[in-house]
Amino acid sequence: MRIYVVQPGDSVWSISRRYGMTPDSIITANGLETIPTLVVGQSLVIPTGREKNFGYIETNAFIQPGTPERDRRLVSEVGEYLTYVTPFSHHVNADGSLTPLNDDATLAAARASRTAPLLSVTNISGEATGSNFSTPLIDRILNDNNLQTTVINNILSEIKNKGYYGVIVDFERISPENRQKYNDFLRKLATSLHAQNYVLGTALAPKTYDITTGSWHGAHDYRAHGEIVDFTVIMTYEWGWSGGPPMAVAPLDQVRQVISYAASVIPPKKILMGIPLYGYDWTLPYLPGGEYAKAIGHLEAVRIASTHGAAIEYDTKAQSPHFNYTDEKGARHEVWFEDARSIRAKFLLASQYGLRGVSYWVLAQPFPQNWIILDSMFNITKVIR
Repeated sequence: MRIYVVQPGDSVWSISRRYGMTPDSIITANGLETIPTLVVGQSLVIPTGREKNFGYIETNAFIQPGTPERDRRLVSEVGEYLTYVTPFSHHVNADGSLTPLNDDATLAAARASRTAPLLSVTNISGEATGSNFSTPLIDRILNDNNLQTTVINNILSEIKNKGYYGVIVDFERISPENRQKYNDFLRKLATSLHAQNYVLGTALAPKTYDITTGSWHGAHDYRAHGEIVDFTVIMTYEWGWSGGPPMAVAPLDQVRQVISYAASVIPPKKILMGIPLYGYDWTLPYLPGGEYAKAIGHLEAVRIASTHGAAIEYDTKAQSPHFNYTDEKGARHEVWFEDARSIRAKFLLASQYGLRGVSYWVLAQPFPQNWIILDSMFNITKVIR
């Protein structure tokens, strides 16, 4: 597998001649239009076969359920490249029950591709100020043993009824003083799950040392999770986020610092490194509290650059592509997204640290380059026969 960066005057035809292949093979590998217009600085995957020099890897992808047709298509298109798929999410309620989720189409498509479905449980609540991770809700559960038993029983019931392979617990904004109580809850949950041969994963906020304060980080005890659970998803994205200033969503230098710390206290074979399948389009000038950036996919980002004649640049420190353009109303924009180069750099990082694998947020818009590169570098572990 090669990656080629488009230069002035290039066309798909000229690039295909350079590498001795058909234009259609390049078009298919990169999800291009039938008669594509290339953008200077755009990265293209040049298919060269399946080397798979980096061994075996586990992969997970979250999906936010939509229509059954959409969910079935999204999972079917990439299921061969996934170990797990995780519909997001069942919210835990104040009485310990779980909210329902329209996950039937996802589960059916997962079974067809031998992809193991994982239950996702969060403390997202719609109370008061809108849907968000609720501190009062999770603190109440962690301080009530009876409620915890109810939550655990409901998780087990949902796994059995729907045929899930296990669960990823994503409790966030926990009061830091409840850090040990969260660890104890996970121990009880792990005991119940393992007794019935189910797996337990957790989602952890990214940090570079053992932060013990603050609601986002303080209660996430990396070392304890490494001892208790089967695997962790380190959420190494959202440095650049919709309400913040323009920057890479997952800058590799920042991701590396998080993974370096995580691998020092968690067995690397228990770590799934988070990878974003999206970018953001910010309207300039950025103003705190102002207009939120629009989430966009890889193909949409390239289309925007092509439409507005913007050359794509590449930040070698962040290992991320970006560009600026002016829209039809005269407003300036800045776009950061993922491409073949940035994805390959993340895969190399996961391989360097000997990680269990990667976890994608989130299946939505197509990114064919990602799956081509993944497939060329790794064998995908399938835990369902």
